[in-house]
Amino acid sequence: MEERDASSSPLRSTNSPTVVLVIGMAGSGKTTFLHALSQHLSGEGRQRVYTINLDPAAVDVPYTANIDIRDTVKYKEVMKHYHLGPNGAILTSLNLFSTKFDQVLSLLETRAPNLDYVVIDTPGQIEAFNWSASGSIITETLALAFPTIVAYVVDTPRSNRPVTFMSNMLYACSVLYKIRLPFVLCFNKIDVESHSFALDWMNNPEKYRDDLHHDITYLASLSRSMSLVLEEFYRNLRAVGVSAATGAGMQAFFEALAEAKNEYNTDFVEWIRRRREGIDMEERIRVHREMGAFETHLRECI
Repeated sequence: MEERDASSSPLRSTNSPTVVLVIGMAGSGKTTFLHALSQHLSGEGRQRVYTINLDPAAVDVPYTANIDIRDTVKYKEVMKHYHLGPNGAILTSLNLFSTKFDQVLSLLETRAPNLDYVVIDTPGQIEAFNWSASGSIITETLALAFPTIVAYVVDTPRSNRPVTFMSNMLYACSVLYKIRLPFVLCFNKIDVESHSFALDWMNNPEKYRDDLHHDITYLASLSRSMSLVLEEFYRNLRAVGVSAATGAGMQAFFEALAEAKNEYNTDFVEWIRRRREGIDMEERIRVHREMGAFETHLRECI
């Protein structure tokens, strides 16, 4: 690994673009949201946006991807070659792509002065990205180079029941604590149903528990208990309502995005510095080990 000079990193430049990593469950509308996001940015004229697709199984995407994993890794060929099912092929495709992600980073760093945003679409099979080694490699590589924000997209109409709402919130919480980056919760499809019920439940946990009062199932009991655990999670969470179909809520999203970027620049800089030092130390140890092995081999040959 080539050592990077922290002083020359895009993080130290006022021209550094904001990376928006769009994550969401299958059917939440995250790809459509990313399309609406890129259109909104491009429509403003002054915002220069770069799009990346990391879903190898996507048949079609509604936006023009500047970098597309499908150009590098053929999902169906991976499935056939390694005798895998659909999810295994997605995971393997991501693993193959992540081995070359340093080339993507180099391209982004070259273009960084001319970009305002980099928006990244991830697979609908959320676990293939969030819980895989390749997902961690890609996320950390981006976060060490650019201000990186997670936009977690929720299907609002499908979350209007207390138990399904809790299921979504638990997954959002797991993503936040796994990735450990500034986080914006996006309640999508507010053109179909308002997200006001979700905000009420988040701001008033007692109301949430009251709405579960008549449900005596085990799942309801578990959701009632988990609501107590998540009160602290809700307290520090940025949540906005958006519509990928109509563009509603985009202004609120960008305001939350600006807050998240400020959090990154203030709270994450020290973590980044320590992580970079750790990477540099690992590299020096590896080089020292290889040189020692080479010198031992050389002495044995003499």
